[in-house]
Amino acid sequence: MGLFTKDIKSMDDLFVHQLQDVYYAEKRIVGALPDMIQKATTPQLRQAFDSHLAETRNQVRRLEQVFQMCGTQASSVKCPAIDGIVEEADEVAGEVADKSVLDAALIAAGQSVEHYEIARYGTLIAWAKALGREDCAQILNETLEEEKAADEKLTAIARQGVNQAAA
Repeated sequence: MGLFTKDIKSMDDLFVHQLQDVYYAEKRIVGALPDMIQKATTPQLRQAFDSHLAETRNQVRRLEQVFQMCGTQASSVKCPAIDGIVEEADEVAGEVADKSVLDAALIAAGQSVEHYEIARYGTLIAWAKALGREDCAQILNETLEEEKAADEKLTAIARQGVNQAAA
């Protein structure tokens, strides 16, 4: 089902579709993070990815809670955007031999993922509020704040030496 198909007839349908999209994305990220952890050479970067893996697993549970609150089964729709981001990260990481440069590339890939998620969660929160679902918005906002914090942590790691070592 594409984003704008006859299956989406209401804002509720659109909200659930977007939930399915981000649910797919979060599960895809849970699958991708262990590889990023393994490839990272900077201890702080490995720790940041490892910590975010645990957070992401909790984010999946939160999404399942929101699905339940909406009276629908948790399910996903394929998200070509996150697939593309993850595939690009794999390609770039596979092409970088210098470990310092690899860490900089992994940070960039991680931030691409975070920025995608920040956009999705911001939209979901706005839609939940428009639908009168403050309860859903609150839960989704917890995840949004974690995504913003993860992005900031990656920026700090880059500035604290990874970018300089790569240069």
